[in-house]
Amino acid sequence: MELKRVVVTGVGTINPLGKTVEEFFDNLLKGVSGAGPITRFDASKFKTQFACEVKNFDVAQHPEALDKKEARKLDMYTQFAMIAAHEIIKDSGLDLATENVDEIGVVWASGIGGIRTFFDEVKGFALGDGTPRYSPFFVPKMIADIAAGQISMKYGLRGPNYATVSACASSTHALIDAFDLIRLGKATAIVAGGSEAPIVEAAMGGFSSAQALSTRNDSPETASRPFDVDRDGFVMGEGAAGLMLEELEHAKARGAKIYAEIVGGGMTADAYHLTAPHPEGLGAASVMRKALEDAGLKPEDIDYINVHGTSTPVGDIAEIKAVEKVFGEHTYKMNISSTKSMTGHLLGATGALEALACICTIQRGMIPPTINNQNLDPAFDKRLNLTLHTAQKREVKAALSNTFGFGGHNASVIFKKFE
Repeated sequence: MELKRVVVTGVGTINPLGKTVEEFFDNLLKGVSGAGPITRFDASKFKTQFACEVKNFDVAQHPEALDKKEARKLDMYTQFAMIAAHEIIKDSGLDLATENVDEIGVVWASGIGGIRTFFDEVKGFALGDGTPRYSPFFVPKMIADIAAGQISMKYGLRGPNYATVSACASSTHALIDAFDLIRLGKATAIVAGGSEAPIVEAAMGGFSSAQALSTRNDSPETASRPFDVDRDGFVMGEGAAGLMLEELEHAKARGAKIYAEIVGGGMTADAYHLTAPHPEGLGAASVMRKALEDAGLKPEDIDYINVHGTSTPVGDIAEIKAVEKVFGEHTYKMNISSTKSMTGHLLGATGALEALACICTIQRGMIPPTINNQNLDPAFDKRLNLTLHTAQKREVKAALSNTFGFGGHNASVIFKKFE
């Protein structure tokens, strides 16, 4: 069976650096930090009191995506999803009134789903008199698949519809699943991506207790510092991002604009530790090899890697070890950067957001920087081009994005300039 080619024909996002793709990537290139003091709740007693929030978020600013009445029935993670999905579909130019919607699907990820809804409902019960007074929307607002379902229902998309949940690798898995469904002929187009709204007491407290978060409360904007010798954990982020993936011939027949081609994906497990990566990056190396093999590319074909690069002491080192294992001397000829230094870590949405960054890099020929690196950890070879401090101009014909999640989940995806 000959596999079909799959291209990107629509993009959309809402995240700490912007409410449009253009605003997001412009701020990436400028090296803007999205971090600041938490406004979602009183964090004064928390070890970590800052995060990368979507600035001045108000659903009333997005009436085409959802109205206020609808929004009350949705957790914020689904609200973010609906806003990003609206932009994706609009940008793609797909006329859903004339398309066969039985062949258009949604694969939308979230690492933890509606944790704000869960926290509020359980807290309300715990503070009450023991009488169960739960909202009838509690479960439909909370579950991690509901964003996919809501997108499908709003636009009448009756193709494959489900969620992928694999912690921080969730939305990269969503992209790979959508890619596979289309190239196998099981769908014509799929809205694929992820969303997360974890800036809530329960999530911030839990990740803090796991010692995963930076505690640089005196300087939030410099807290996410991948590869720096003084890095002390990641910065929580929120938002959504996604793509319209479409079968090439269908896209060409309708005259769609094509941003890039998705050409390969890899999926592996570390099978090592609950939260820590394998110290030698074995699973990470394997997943990049699988992505290259799937794409039919050689290591020297990759111009840019958007690394997982969370700014954790162990994770950054393990990932770069893996890159060096896979790419050898070509490691030092590529650009590498961690956009989490600016966006923070959007958990289940991070893979889709970083895939979007790779696509913008291919489109514009500019590599977003890794900011906040004040003292490079001596564990990293000085020959590495980690794109420190400022964006760099470079033609990018192929870019790889890595995402790794708690539980040892690894996913890598590759995009190419469309030819």
